[in-house]
Amino acid sequence: MRLLRSRLRLDSGHASRLLRALEAEGLVRVTAGVPDRRVRVARLTGAGLAERDLLDRRADHLAISILEELEPTEREQLVGAMRTVQHLLTSAMIEIRTVDPAGRDAAHCLAAYFDELDRRSGNHYDPAAGVSAEPHELVAPAGAFLIAYLRDEPIGCGAVKHHARAATEIKRMWVAESARGLGIGHRLLVALEACALRAGAPAARLETNGALVEAIAMYRSAGYVEIAPFNDEPFAEHWFEKPLP
Repeated sequence: MRLLRSRLRLDSGHASRLLRALEAEGLVRVTAGVPDRRVRVARLTGAGLAERDLLDRRADHLAISILEELEPTEREQLVGAMRTVQHLLTSAMIEIRTVDPAGRDAAHCLAAYFDELDRRSGNHYDPAAGVSAEPHELVAPAGAFLIAYLRDEPIGCGAVKHHARAATEIKRMWVAESARGLGIGHRLLVALEACALRAGAPAARLETNGALVEAIAMYRSAGYVEIAPFNDEPFAEHWFEKPLP
């Protein structure tokens, strides 16, 4: 029950009616957003928090009563199936959008990406010292910047930088650690390759640091082959290419 409540998505009209009903019962308080006062923000009141806790306790009691009737192996199967359902529901809610590379969400993703590179490599990553991927290079027709969203929260990003009659470069691939295991990296990679295809690129290229072992494994499984260095990116230790159909 708790899982389903947290995953339900309502159309705007239904959501507005529901919020008005909850506000009338004193369970939520709706206020104008800051700084955009056109946005409405709903917060649970004390009575709303108490009601939520009561529903959670009832849901937990129901779950326990169901599990008690099952054999241990059956419980494991049920819990495993519930994890699968949660995984699939979460994956289905992920949206990939083309955004402004100079916008707030892009800045958030890039800051997290650079922080992770610093932490995992043990070296300070200076984006200004390597191959450029400036905002003006990542907007059409020169390129694109994509962000993966979960419930409007940016949880991953990637960019393409096109070159006339040459391979497109894939840049700034990152997925939040809290969202890994949902296939977001692969979905971003497929979307970036589609951008390269639309631009007429014969191949996609990328470089990466050796500390990013999960990313390297993903690139290999997606058909990328390691090649000789094609640029002088000082932070890179591996260079990959994949022909595009």
